[in-house]
Amino acid sequence: MTDLSDFPVAKRWPAEHPDRLQLYSAPTPNGVKVSIVLEELGLPYEAHYVDIGKDETWTPEFLSLNPNGKIPSVIDPDGQGGKPLALFESGAILLYLAEKTGKFLPADPALRYETIQWVFFQMAAIGPIFGQLGFFHKFAGREIADKRPLERYRVESRRLVGVLDGRLKERTWIMGDDYTIADISMLGWVRNLIGFYDARELVGFDDFPAVAAWLERGLARPAVQRGIVIPTRP
Repeated sequence: MTDLSDFPVAKRWPAEHPDRLQLYSAPTPNGVKVSIVLEELGLPYEAHYVDIGKDETWTPEFLSLNPNGKIPSVIDPDGQGGKPLALFESGAILLYLAEKTGKFLPADPALRYETIQWVFFQMAAIGPIFGQLGFFHKFAGREIADKRPLERYRVESRRLVGVLDGRLKERTWIMGDDYTIADISMLGWVRNLIGFYDARELVGFDDFPAVAAWLERGLARPAVQRGIVIPTRP
């Protein structure tokens, strides 16, 4: 049986199946990237809900896995060389799982890097900017009298949706006919933008039909439907 005793996080969130990949996460746009790809891949895994509302990511056990105190993180008991491997940062986890299984990342070197650049686009732009828009539009930031920050993130969010729309015109997926980790990285964020953040009208989302159609296709996938609610909130 796989021994995870060297990982303090496994003491706080004990594994019922230590031979399976362990996911420590919550159903946020960053978290669901990993649950979606795991569902798409059909890999056996065990999901542990980490309550970010109770600051569980700042406990010593979680920080031992991710010193940045953010979800998602994973432990793969069958990592490189057959040894357990711990990883944080959702983009790195997507790349690792795609390379481990040979799925959702093109084998052709040029197409592989083209896919990775769109994953980085999500990590560097879509995620941070949409998240700031959500803060200033829906959460505590909306109480700030100076609306320049909100306007800054509104304009930039709309621009980024436009970049994505331009890429998706006459394409089924970001890489054309093939669904990849680039799509998986962004579906939860675009869903959140017009759903949880309630910013559909704010950014003029309906002006971007290619993105809207792509989002509908993505959310129709059974693995995506399962992944966006994993781990289940108690």
